[in-house]
Order: sequence, then C-alpha cells, then structure tokens
Amino acid sequence: QAQLVESGGGLVQAGESLRLSCAAPPRTVMWYNMAWFRQAPGKEREFVAAIARTGSTTYNVDAVKGRFTISKDDRKSTVYLQMASLKPEDTAVYYCAAAEPGNPTRAPASYKAWGQGTQVTVSA
Repeated sequence: QAQLVESGGGLVQAGESLRLSCAAPPRTVMWYNMAWFRQAPGKEREFVAAIARTGSTTYNVDAVKGRFTISKDDRKSTVYLQMASLKPEDTAVYYCAAAEPGNPTRAPASYKAWGQGTQVTVSA
C-alpha cells in the first residue's frame, strides 16, 4: 500500500495562497490516479480535485471554482494542490489519496491509500 505524505498546510489569511504537496513512493503518481480530499470538523470528507495517470484533471467546481489547481511531477512522484484566494470555508484537513485507474474519481471509497492529512486554516 502506498505511503503518502502531505505537507504545506498552515495558517493564512483570507485571500492568500498555499501550495500543498503529497510525496508518494516511486512510480505511484505515474501509475495511479491521485486526488485531494478535505474534511472540516463535523463534516464528511469532501472531494476537492483529482489528476489521472494521464494528467487529465477533475475538480469539485462548486467548492473551488477555479481557485485551486492540481498538478503532478511524475519524476518526483509528487502531487501538488495550488490554492489561491483562500476563504475561511476552505479550512479543513486536506488529504492526499491514490486509486487504481477505472474507479469513480470523486468517491472516497475508490481510494485505497491515504496520507495522514495536513491542516489548512484560513482566518477571516
């Protein structure tokens, strides 16, 4: 099972930016579909964005509306989530996850490997 390690979270003010990183074992990002989810206190885990092994991307448009960008570096086996124009409602623990291709992209159950999460807090 892939071991995923997120980093880059922190405390920022509304309107600022952050870039999250997810380091994965070699070749994981090249062969698996990767995604970012987030979970706020008292809420269910929410799909944020995904990038397929081919590089195609999917977003939770309602939640991120063009503010977030997912990308990957196959050579570094790392996935990134660039977050701009952050809002207080973006406050959550952000998780990186990996899934075998062919599974539903937005469903948490599709993802068999998860990181420990990184906290993002956006103050008003």
